[in-house]
Amino acid sequence: MSEIAEPITLDATDLRILDQLQRDASLTNQALAAAVHTSPATCLRRVKRLMDTGVIERQVALLSPAKLGAGLTAIVELTLDAQGAEHLAAFEAKAVADEAVRQCYRVSPGPDFLLILQLADMAGYHALVQRLFTQDANVRNVRTFFATRRAKFEPSLALPTISGSPAL
Repeated sequence: MSEIAEPITLDATDLRILDQLQRDASLTNQALAAAVHTSPATCLRRVKRLMDTGVIERQVALLSPAKLGAGLTAIVELTLDAQGAEHLAAFEAKAVADEAVRQCYRVSPGPDFLLILQLADMAGYHALVQRLFTQDANVRNVRTFFATRRAKFEPSLALPTISGSPAL
């Protein structure tokens, strides 16, 4: 996600395929082709191209954290003491390797990192604090916010419209 890539040219069919897959990636090729009004062969070829070019990064199932015992969501702002490229890379590698870190962003301005954590409970959070923050001498400041309610979680992207094509 951090590397800058040339955008790929997408037409209305590609956008309809992406829209449908963002809604339900479990669709069979036959069902997807019918939903986007194209032939199964064309649909399969298009999906393969979207995957090969990295437009579709991966297909996953979205799970309920609360039903799986990981009901504590924490959003962490973190600033390092030394901020050279090697220090940022070292902390980032440590953070992304930790199973509780679900998202990791280098941000600017302000803190160096924004982490989204998914944990079972406060004991799990305290264990993570020891692993990632306290034991790392380069961590200067940590500010954590605990989610009390998830009002919206939408992992899909808003897709552009192409003039002359129906809105998605």
